Amino acid sequence: MKTMNILQEGTFSEKGMKKLLVHDSPYFRIINFNFKAGQELPIHSHELEGELSIQILEGEGEYLAKDRSIPAKTGDILICDIAEPHGVRAWTEMRVLVTIAPPL
Repeated sequence: MKTMNILQEGTFSEKGMKKLLVHDSPYFRIINFNFKAGQELPIHSHELEGELSIQILEGEGEYLAKDRSIPAKTGDILICDIAEPHGVRAWTEMRVLVTIAPPL
């Protein structure tokens, strides 16, 4: 068992999103991304089978997809196949928790 407070350990950077590896195992990976307003994780996909979730812990922004964007705010969660194009853009400072199963 392990615990971590990502609100205390995760930091922000003016240079780009900050990434904190929360957990990594053969079963799943958890990553905390912190964005300043205007920063983004560009639309991308992975040629693998599996699923991911993108949960907004704090802030507002949008989930990005190949042909649309979806507003996202504190408490929202997106679940999709890893192979489906996905990304995130922050409108305000935003903390995001991504879970990938199985890990990349």
